Amino acid sequence: MNDVVVVGSGIAGLIIALQASRTHRVSLVTKTELAESNTRYAQGGIAAVMFDDDSVAAHIQDTLAAGAGLGDPAIVEILCAEGPGRIRDLIALGVEFDRDGADLARGLEAAHSSARVLHAGGDATGAVIETALVAAVRRSAIQVHEHTFLAELVVDSGRVRGVEVVDPTGRMRVIAADAVVLASGGSGQLYRHTTNPAIATGDGAAAALRAGAVLSDVEFYQFHPTALAAPGNFLVSEAVRGEGAVLLDARGHRFMLDQHEGAELAPRDIVARGIATQMARQGGDPVLLDATSLGSAFLAERFPSIDAACRRLGLDWSERPIPVTPAAHYWMGGVATDEWGRTSLPGLFAVGEVSSTGVHGANRLASNSLLESLVFAWRAAARLDDAAWPALAPVEASEHPLPPHDGPGTAVSRDTLRDLAWSRLGLYRDAEGLGSAAGILASWRAPGDSVAERETRNLLDLARLMASAALAREESRGAHFRTDHPETSARFERHLGWVAPPAAAASRIHSPVGAEESVIAC
Repeated sequence: MNDVVVVGSGIAGLIIALQASRTHRVSLVTKTELAESNTRYAQGGIAAVMFDDDSVAAHIQDTLAAGAGLGDPAIVEILCAEGPGRIRDLIALGVEFDRDGADLARGLEAAHSSARVLHAGGDATGAVIETALVAAVRRSAIQVHEHTFLAELVVDSGRVRGVEVVDPTGRMRVIAADAVVLASGGSGQLYRHTTNPAIATGDGAAAALRAGAVLSDVEFYQFHPTALAAPGNFLVSEAVRGEGAVLLDARGHRFMLDQHEGAELAPRDIVARGIATQMARQGGDPVLLDATSLGSAFLAERFPSIDAACRRLGLDWSERPIPVTPAAHYWMGGVATDEWGRTSLPGLFAVGEVSSTGVHGANRLASNSLLESLVFAWRAAARLDDAAWPALAPVEASEHPLPPHDGPGTAVSRDTLRDLAWSRLGLYRDAEGLGSAAGILASWRAPGDSVAERETRNLLDLARLMASAALAREESRGAHFRTDHPETSARFERHLGWVAPPAAAASRIHSPVGAEESVIAC
């Protein structure tokens, strides 16, 4: 039996921990409490072919179309073909999806050709899944380390051998392992406006980058079209538009009809940019989401979380349209993996939003994120003790020397970094803004060793990489839009990969253990 460390406690981390615990000793590391993750806030649902009037082929086609030419057909086929079986496994684990009589209830979301999105608790799908999986983990033999922060990966002789963490007391510790699984989520806190919780600071991706892993597709960041234009950026699910809500400008005109044949149900990048453009036309004021035709009773039953959030803010969305704005939502890029979650570093796996499998291409299809985490976490669990480590599928890699984060430079605050990312690395990009951002980012440093300071350092590392990748991709594709290169180019119908020099501190497993550092058995 081998020792496995899983970092992250969303659907990807919980699933692989549960599956791995059947044959391995598993430690699960999470930087807050076990139930806190991006999964917990997922509203819309999980897409899967569970109905006779739908087909796997249609789901594949929808996913590839949304991916704007960069989705990997073989990986997409795995996602869509294995998805239904994994949904049944979730149900067996205690997840109670909403029902329409005896059948599973389902909804329609943007860019899907069929209503195939399952939901639970109305608009609390992620929370329902998280609750069931956390309960299963609590019943298992998995050793859970809550309030424990991933600082670095431990690499020895070219193989990942564990993780270095900051424990709840603030001490540095090493957890040794035969395999490490990153399931640590995305980096939504890089942006001033985001639907992501405070924990989404890219810790796993940044640690993998410093350890020498290949990252891919980092320029592609998806902005959700509709977050409440109010403090907290509360997400207003795509499913609301799927049920018939429409977008209006300040004059009450349904402006998306003028921009795409899919109108409000066009791919997310198109709707988000359409809203941003309309907001610019009206002096930055948010647009309006009109759900009044759906009625008070339906909104309260189908979308109880959104309904409650609106009412907390004094908004009655059954009577009046509500103000919405785009917000950073999901990272298509991350640590490059194969179809089993294996990265370019032997011993290191990545699953969920921290990974870049190629399944989403340049733009994720709505409600495919929970499915990706479920399917590929399950697959990765089957390869945790493989002795052979195959070479990763070819990715065009570029050496990207990261400036040292403890060297000379201007100390930067988290808020300043987020403002720069929003203005230069957001929905609209150009060479001038990206070049300026790259120069500024190179001049900044994020000093300090507290968890919050380490999080800012991780975001800074990823922002530098994102600026370089967005500059290199001289075209517009999916979620990456260059105003100076508005067309899609066949020259860039490929994945761009990036490698940073391994951090000198990454090989620590044989270092002497001092007073402030100890080794934790798995």
